[in-house]
Amino acid sequence: MKNSEQLYKALSERILILDGAMGTMLQRYKFEEEDYRGERFKDYPYLVKGNNDLLSLTQPHAIEAVHRKYLEAGADIIETNTFSGTTIAMADYHMEDLVYELNYESAKIARKVCDEFTAKDPEKPRFVAGSIGPTNKTASLSPDVNDPGYRAITFNELKIAYRQQAEALLDGGSDILLVETIFDTLNAKAALFAIDEIQEERGIEIPVMVSGTITDASGRTLSGQTAEAFLISISHLNLLSVGFNCALGANQLTPYLETLAHNSDFHISAYPNAGLPNAFGQYDESPEHMAGQIKEYVEKKLINIIGGCCGTTPEHIKAIAELVKDYEPRRLKSPA
Repeated sequence: MKNSEQLYKALSERILILDGAMGTMLQRYKFEEEDYRGERFKDYPYLVKGNNDLLSLTQPHAIEAVHRKYLEAGADIIETNTFSGTTIAMADYHMEDLVYELNYESAKIARKVCDEFTAKDPEKPRFVAGSIGPTNKTASLSPDVNDPGYRAITFNELKIAYRQQAEALLDGGSDILLVETIFDTLNAKAALFAIDEIQEERGIEIPVMVSGTITDASGRTLSGQTAEAFLISISHLNLLSVGFNCALGANQLTPYLETLAHNSDFHISAYPNAGLPNAFGQYDESPEHMAGQIKEYVEKKLINIIGGCCGTTPEHIKAIAELVKDYEPRRLKSPA
């Protein structure tokens, strides 16, 4: 991975900025069914509105524009538009056959814009994180309350799906693989197992970011793990970073980041939502307010990578980037 050296160097020097929400930005376009379809899928027999990953093929200019706005706001790392890019999630739209192309093209779009910005300012290299979402199935919980032993998916099925996605993201030019919004650690382990296989077969080292999600005030993931249990269950791998995203605002996330920061030898990442959703499911937290809450992270030296999840915009990322530039990154413990 040619950019890995630059990535580790940048992490040792400063807090890196991850981008904000793709979905929030795409909502501004008010795309309708025909926009999602484009020319290529105009006669497709199923509805596709809402399949944001498909926009990498049908509205690539919009995806490129969103990436560009985040890079202009100061992002060092941008995520590919592939949150649902597995055969498992794409089955909802009967688009399993498109998975490789969706991931490959999404990574290419992000790569192109990152390279453009790096060329303009080589002192601030930009990196592509291939986004690997959790899928809409869970390996450790039953979707049927009357049959707690039932599982809608197996570990092996997940591994195969994640592997296909990861290979396409790498082939398209991703520097990092980001296994994100993890609500079931068993799903994440399948993704990490797949990535490990690829590393071995290709003889490469892939920087891997792992980001879980605490679902509510209980401080646990959906599959019931505390922050510490989550950390322990993925710590056998050599990861670039571990962290949390989504579900909570910056304020609510602090104690869980403290747990990770005090117990881990990995870099720590965080990309919270812009507060908690209001009654209409909208996120109201202003960029200034969110940056103010993130100040606690940097004052306590909890993080190495910071960005935004649901409801965040380039304005949020710019405010966060402005804030953290004056702070040191969290220092990793030296190996004994």
